[in-house]
Formats: sequence, structure tokens, C-alpha cells
Amino acid sequence: MSKQIDEIEQALLNRWPETRINPTLERIALLADMLGSPQLSYPTIHIAGTNGKTTTTRIIDSLAMELGLRTGRFTSPHLESFLERICINGQPISEEFMIATYKDVSPYFQLVDERMSHKLSFFEAITGLAFAAFAEFPVDVGIFECGMGGEWDSTNVIDAKVSVVTPIGLDHTQYLGDTLGAIAETKSGIIKPGSFAVFARQERDPAQALMKKCAEVEAIPIREGIEYQVASRQIAVGGQLLTIKGVHGDYQDLFLPLHGEHQASNAATALAAIEVFAGETKLDDELVRSAFASATSPGRCEIVLRNPTVIIDAAHNPHGAVSLRRTIESEFDFDSVIGIVAVMGDKDTSGILEEFEAIMTTVIITRNSSHRAAPIDELANEARQIFGDHRVVTRESLESAIEAAVTQAKFESEMNEKSCAVLIAGSVISAGEARAIVRGKYSK
Repeated sequence: MSKQIDEIEQALLNRWPETRINPTLERIALLADMLGSPQLSYPTIHIAGTNGKTTTTRIIDSLAMELGLRTGRFTSPHLESFLERICINGQPISEEFMIATYKDVSPYFQLVDERMSHKLSFFEAITGLAFAAFAEFPVDVGIFECGMGGEWDSTNVIDAKVSVVTPIGLDHTQYLGDTLGAIAETKSGIIKPGSFAVFARQERDPAQALMKKCAEVEAIPIREGIEYQVASRQIAVGGQLLTIKGVHGDYQDLFLPLHGEHQASNAATALAAIEVFAGETKLDDELVRSAFASATSPGRCEIVLRNPTVIIDAAHNPHGAVSLRRTIESEFDFDSVIGIVAVMGDKDTSGILEEFEAIMTTVIITRNSSHRAAPIDELANEARQIFGDHRVVTRESLESAIEAAVTQAKFESEMNEKSCAVLIAGSVISAGEARAIVRGKYSK
């Protein structure tokens, strides 16, 4: 990246981190108002939920582009570059466009900072940059993933035509509440009066909370299992083959190059969202096939190396760990799996490790570069209680853990003629750093 981009990133990082929350829309609302409310100059789709948000957002983007729409996609967190968060027509914002947007918008950051008791956070600032960049391009649709929660998330100054809620689980309980119902109430805050509200399959309490919100604001619910669903699913080479009963018709023979039943559900939810966004008629089958076939979800059960097979997944809470476990158990047939686990200290580490225990033959406990990373010794002690002493080893860095795991997997595969894979999981940051390490060391 250029020196100017590095300086912009550092200026943003010097603000409140996105993990430090002061729940209010006051600052972002003032910033948007000062900018002339660019986020209201194009129609929007808004996505909240605990897991599956980014994948669903990316597939919505892919479908919208196949419809011929100019798209702006905002997601978080990023894997490797903060430019990934603001995408235009499916590609990260260019360095030149980011520099120009930052020059236009950053003077207003100072004005907001001066008027508020707390300065704009990293997340609020980059959300404002996305609002402005999409208006300047301009886009035909803005597709916004919530950072955390919904009601007071910085993205919630948009006026979405379609709101989407992916499966809700327990995460960020210190901010969102310690029950599924309470978390759903916060996330339901994105549902706008008279809009369409597309809901992935939910447990009872969050489903009730979401439907209550729809009744209050007269939104139209579109529910997985009722208005739309995955009608059939077959595991295929490199992904899965789906038939989806959509809101306005059936779609058959859809190849999705992503692994896991949860990804089929994410794809169906994305399709339902675009169906109601686009109108009241069935979409063209070939359009949907093309969009699904080109779908990508980096860092989500992503195979980043073969010989040995190395899989990276961003699962960072028990809900995501369950999906990963089920996918590995049902769609892969490895004789052994060497796990590498690096999680954040504020997560339900025991809940995550308990799910991983069923699929990892041995586990290497390490840490990523974040100051929030769980201490290796503490995490290893937890792992030993769940895996047993003989199945747990430690390494001081993610890079050294990957080197050890790849070496061991190659040895087992060659000497014992076994199918041995490496599975790296526990955090989005770990997934991003692991991708870069594997690409730099082995993909040559």
C-alpha cells in the first residue's frame, strides 16, 4: 500500500477502536448530516445477525451486480486490508478513490469531534467514508453489514428498503444482552417502517422478537422455512448443488462454491433479499446461477493450500464453531486434522474449544497479533481440560504454528499414507493473518 494509505489507516486506528462501544447514533448522525446525508441518496439493503453476515452480504452483492446494478458493499471486519471494507462493484475501493474520499470527508471528522463528548470511533469514521464514496461513485444500491448489534450500530442511519437478519447466537453479550431474545431486540432496530424484513431461520425467542418489531413498524416479514427455503442440497466437488424455493419462484441446479449447510442458508437468504428488493417477479435462473457460481467468502471454511490441505475459518464464537464442526464432519473425510486455534480473550473460549475438540485430532494453541488475543498459557490450560494433555501443544506465534502444522501434516500424509489436514480458526484476525502467511510461504 502507498504511504498515503498507510497514513490514512493509522489516522483511523488512532481513533476509538471498534471494540470499544459507546452506544449512540449521535456522532454518526451528525457526521452524515454535515456531509449532506449521502447515505440517503441511493437505495440500501441492511444486514445484521451474529454469524453469516459477511457471506450473505457478499452474495447479495454478487446477485445485484448480475442484475446490472452498480453496487457499494460495506463489511467488517477486514481480513487483510481495511480497503476491503468498502467495495465498489465487488472490488475493494482503489487507493486513489480512498485518498480522495478521505480528503473530502476527514475535515468533518474534526468538526464532529469538537462538538461531541466522545470523538468519532474508527468504525464511525470508516462508515462515513463508505456513505460518501458510494454517493460519489455513484452506486445504484448500497449494501451495508452491521458492525455490531443493529439499533445503535453506525450503519443504522441508512433507510433500508430491505433489512436482513442472519442467524442470531450469543456474542458480544456485554453490549447486546445475555439472552437470544435481548440480542434479537437490539438487532431488530435495523427494520424500517414499511420495509421488507428477511429473516434466516431463528430459534424461538429471537424469532418472536423479530416478528414483534415487524408488527410495530408494519414491515413485511420474509422468513426462511416459510416464504423461502433451501429445498434440496447435495455436496458437490468444490461446494454444493442447491435447489432454492424463493419468494417468487423456484431456482434449480445452483452451484455454490462454498462449504457447509449454513452457507446454503446464507445463499438462500441473500437470494430472498434480492428478490424482494428487485420487485415482485422471479429472477432469471441463469442470472442466479452465475451469481452463485462466482460467490466467494474469504476466510470462511476456505481452502488456501492443497498438499497438505489447509483450511481457514473465521469462527470466533460457539455459534460459528458449531457450523464449522458440522461442515468438517459432513463434507470432508480426513484421517486426522491438526488444529491451530488463536482466539480473542473476550470470547467464550471454552465454548469454542468444546466444538473444535470433536474435529481436531491435535491442537496447536497460539495467538494472533492483536492486543486482545487470549494469552497462550491460559488458552492452553483450557484446551488441556477439554482435549487432554497429550493432544495440546503451544507455539508462540501464528507463523510458527502454521510451519509446525504443515510439516506434521506432510509427514503424516507421506509416511503413513493418511489424509491429514490443517484447520486454522478462532478469530477473523487470525484468519486474515493466516491467509497472508500461507500465501507468502507456500503459494509460490
